[in-house]
Amino acid sequence: MSLKTRLLGLAAALMIIASVASWLAYRELSDDIIERWGQQVAEIQVRYDSARLLQSLEREIGLARQMADSSTLVNWATSPEDKALQSDAIREMESFRSNFRDNSYFVALRDSRRYYYNNANNEFANDQFRYILDPDKPEDAWFFQLIEEGRNFHLNVNPDTELGVTKLWIDVLMRDEEDRIVGMVGTGLDLDAFLQDIVDIDQEGITTLFVDYNGAIQLYRDRNYIDFASIIKPEGQKSTVDLLFDNPEDKQKVLGMLQLLKNRGGATGAVESSFVTVDGRKHLAGVAFLPAIGWFEITLLDLETLLPRSYLWPLVAVFLTSLLVTLILFHLIIRSRILKPLVSLESAVEKVRGGSFALPHLEKPDNEIGRLASHFETMTDTLEHSTRELERKVAQRTDELNRLARVDALTGLKNRRGLDEALDEEIQRAKRQNTGFGLIWLDIDHFKAINDELGHQAGDDILCRVALWLKAGVRPYDHPGRWGGDEFVVVLSPCDEDTLCQIAARIRETIERDSIRTGTPVTVSVGGYLCQPGDDVDTILRQADQALYRVKQQGRNKVLITDGSGQEINPA
Repeated sequence: MSLKTRLLGLAAALMIIASVASWLAYRELSDDIIERWGQQVAEIQVRYDSARLLQSLEREIGLARQMADSSTLVNWATSPEDKALQSDAIREMESFRSNFRDNSYFVALRDSRRYYYNNANNEFANDQFRYILDPDKPEDAWFFQLIEEGRNFHLNVNPDTELGVTKLWIDVLMRDEEDRIVGMVGTGLDLDAFLQDIVDIDQEGITTLFVDYNGAIQLYRDRNYIDFASIIKPEGQKSTVDLLFDNPEDKQKVLGMLQLLKNRGGATGAVESSFVTVDGRKHLAGVAFLPAIGWFEITLLDLETLLPRSYLWPLVAVFLTSLLVTLILFHLIIRSRILKPLVSLESAVEKVRGGSFALPHLEKPDNEIGRLASHFETMTDTLEHSTRELERKVAQRTDELNRLARVDALTGLKNRRGLDEALDEEIQRAKRQNTGFGLIWLDIDHFKAINDELGHQAGDDILCRVALWLKAGVRPYDHPGRWGGDEFVVVLSPCDEDTLCQIAARIRETIERDSIRTGTPVTVSVGGYLCQPGDDVDTILRQADQALYRVKQQGRNKVLITDGSGQEINPA
């Protein structure tokens, strides 16, 4: 056998080995990147989908709870035969109907078992009574089951055969002053529309579903899997999440993740993930618990669809062609134009495998090996671009989640979490610079009476207007926010006694003056505290709250500011 033949065979063997090693390295690298970034995408997607669901439900749940607390409805529920009370109750129910997203409501009375309902078309105006709930009918068992269990709140996906509708029902128990259950109120969201908005989203490779505390499927794009009326079904007859998975091991994985999150008690932001097989394809399953509604959110990511490896296929054809041509031209290029470029390419592979996309200079002779090096650079650029794009999407969704977590949805001001962070920053700055700052705590006077007289929508409008006046009354670099309910807090920095008094007085006067022009006069009680270096959060909030309390004791619609010694700066 000639040396040429031996060298050709050796070169062929070396090239085959090097090429296989490169291919395996790229395969391992791509798998590692896809799985690693897939887990991050799963966590972000789970949090994003959870936030979208809660954002859609929280307002409806809040309205339903307000409806359950209505003294008008409670009085009627205790005396359902009183026509005057019934007339008042009907008007109260209709006022809530216009505020619900689906413009529908239901009221079910315990003693009379009467079920009242009206929808967005006002189809049952003056005839809201629909039917009598029967404890012997399976379709009515949910009502009696919830009362028996004493659940104050429950989400129920269920068809109402009497009404001919299938909805996601929000059920809230209604109790009298003695805490006796007198009925149930709530609203329903059209199931098809809600599925379209929340789970049947146009994101290829992403499947979203929600299950209840026991794993029964509540929201899923395939309605055949939804477990309607889960509350009345015994275990073993429910359509649970494990039906979606091919392997028994995967079923146990997912059920184990549900149990683990239960044991954590809904720890904020906790997400569990694991690889599973669905319809014969590998998916990454991400799971989060939503303690506010007692459900789990599950996201299934088809990584082959989201991050395909198809861009590697042209490289295989190029490589095979290059190998054949290289073997034919071996006697011309074996020393100077084959081995050196291969060493350079192998070094680049190791750098990329190590996580660095900054490639060294590659030898690129004018042949197949040179083109292979060019394709390698192109593919590396493509991989780097995909990685950067994925990082951008992760950052974008993370920023959106952070924004939702720190902004009050109604007023657009900072919420309590945002205010806590601003307050912590100012406390640290005060310690470093040995300076004080101001905190104003204001409360809308007689806000509950306004709500009762004008309705909750008017109350929301007043909160929004107060937020606008509050922003107008402070400086651009101050931190106004809604503390909760009808209470607002402003963190002022930098701030001295005069500034704190002036801004507090201006806020009170602005709200009183400008609210008169709206036709709904509003006043506020303002308490303030000039925070001292070394004050902690509890001290600051207690001092401001005490100042606000003293204002209310003095007759409201006033300003009272205290300093570190508890002395009034502006007692008037």
